[in-house]
Amino acid sequence: MEHTTQTPEVYDFRQYDRIWQRVAPNLEPYPGMAIQQMASARSEAAAIPAAPAAPATSAPILPAAPETPAVPVPAGPGLTVQQESQLPGAEQNPCCMGTEAAEMLNVITGYVEAALSDRRDLLALARQAPSWARKPLRDMAADLQDQARRLMAAHYLITGRRYRPSVHTERVYVGRWCPALRERYHAAACSGFNYARSSEDTIDPCLAKLFEEMSRESYRHAEDLMGLLQRSLQST
Repeated sequence: MEHTTQTPEVYDFRQYDRIWQRVAPNLEPYPGMAIQQMASARSEAAAIPAAPAAPATSAPILPAAPETPAVPVPAGPGLTVQQESQLPGAEQNPCCMGTEAAEMLNVITGYVEAALSDRRDLLALARQAPSWARKPLRDMAADLQDQARRLMAAHYLITGRRYRPSVHTERVYVGRWCPALRERYHAAACSGFNYARSSEDTIDPCLAKLFEEMSRESYRHAEDLMGLLQRSLQST
């Protein structure tokens, strides 16, 4: 018995398309067409290799660096730069003994030399004075030395430089007692007047106060010298 192999008939979907077109002409797409379109789309999608998705790149977030505490810079023994700049003497133009007082530098140095010169005269007068007049004269000489020191301190506050007064080694001759007292009285009274005038000329409040104090002290010396002169005239 001879067996024959029959090739299976290829299924034609177009026959169903024509049937669906007669049954429902308004249906689009026809079920067969939709199936074919879906199959075709799937086959095309499978044929195209999918592009590998680019890995998402983002800048790494670094942890914030911890704030470094400000380290004070040492400026001196126990002081930082900031603390030192807040000191009154660190100001470039302080309210006292600053640029306003600098205009009186020549006056200040002149007063230093005058005070030391009057001191030498008083010490020389004390060596020739009666015993009862020696201590008052030496006390006045000590006051004049203190005046010179305060004036030199003011000079240093203004300039930052030390003033060195002139050095005198010659011997001082005072002459007779009463005429010498008269000369010292006028020198002290004139010093008081000059200090008072200088206190009015300067607009630096601290220097003006210093001149006022020395003016009062000089006038007091003049009164004491006048008292010594009175006693001397009564005894003659």
